[in-house]
Amino acid sequence: MRVLGVDPGLTRCGVGVVEGVAGRPLTMLGVGVVRTAADDDIGMRLVGIERGIEEWLDRFEPELVAVERVFAQHNVRTVMGTAQASAVAMLCASRRGIPVALHTPSEVKAAVTGSGRADKAQVGAMVTRLLRLSAPPKPADAADALALAICHIWRAPAQNRLQQAVAQNRLQQAVARHQAAQQQASAPQQATTPHQASAVKGRTR
Repeated sequence: MRVLGVDPGLTRCGVGVVEGVAGRPLTMLGVGVVRTAADDDIGMRLVGIERGIEEWLDRFEPELVAVERVFAQHNVRTVMGTAQASAVAMLCASRRGIPVALHTPSEVKAAVTGSGRADKAQVGAMVTRLLRLSAPPKPADAADALALAICHIWRAPAQNRLQQAVAQNRLQQAVARHQAAQQQASAPQQATTPHQASAVKGRTR
């Protein structure tokens, strides 16, 4: 599986591509940051992020794009910028028919370091170790993007099994409802008792 991880942000949007499967050594194919100028108009900054994401999609042709799920923070302005950049990444992938997965920061930290409260330095150190790199990727946004890709590759088998179980359960319920409806439709009507028959006959005279 080849996954493009995207750590959304307006000024620095981290991107990283990891290839591999759960249970085996992973390989980093590329890592970097899509940058925009803070003094540019918001519309132009989003266009810049779109172009950057499109270039990474063209170059690496990932099978899936993993994006950090935006969550509430005290700084509303930061949340808005992150959400806008996240939406651009999701749009770029969906426009090409590439599946998108969202992971919360705590999910990523827990998957990579074993603790959902790990700091950026710990995440960077584990990413370096897991991908057998000579040094942690800089800036931290780039390391976070790789961590997102790693997280999804490791979590995908469990998520797939869960989705298959849910789909199987829904199918079984649908089959049961269909069989019940067929049985009800084909069941013979209740026989009329002699008393009921005489009563009906009396009303028809």
